[in-house]
Amino acid sequence: MSSFTAPGKLAFGGVTPVLRVRDVAASRDYYVGCLGFQVNFEAADFISVSRGKCCLFLCEGDQGNPGSWVWIDGKDVDALYEEYKSSGAKIRHPPTNYSWALEMQVEDLDGNILRLGSDPRDGEPDGEWLDMYGRRWLNRKRVDQAAI
Repeated sequence: MSSFTAPGKLAFGGVTPVLRVRDVAASRDYYVGCLGFQVNFEAADFISVSRGKCCLFLCEGDQGNPGSWVWIDGKDVDALYEEYKSSGAKIRHPPTNYSWALEMQVEDLDGNILRLGSDPRDGEPDGEWLDMYGRRWLNRKRVDQAAI
């Protein structure tokens, strides 16, 4: 039997992840110059960037954890892939179809991963998944056993 009480009915607003970075100025340049974000505001060790409805806080040193992952609705992942190929963004995993989404992974200067997703392609089978350690999976089974 649970000891939890039913939550209230108040809705949450949007969510803004805080990503830890080593150098706010370098991260600003990367997020704006390579990933197409714009600066909302910035302080000495903190910056807010956004693209469309996606907003991220980048904090130097004391908030967030290095190597965080964030899933972002990419709307058109194939078009983003073409944009990022020409911008110099670090593409960790190209667009791949899964039952839940068409996703790609982009890495920032500090190892934070942006998982950009849109609706899956109809009739296309699931592709390989690249996990946080760079290991490949297909249908929940590891396919790169050499990485063990």
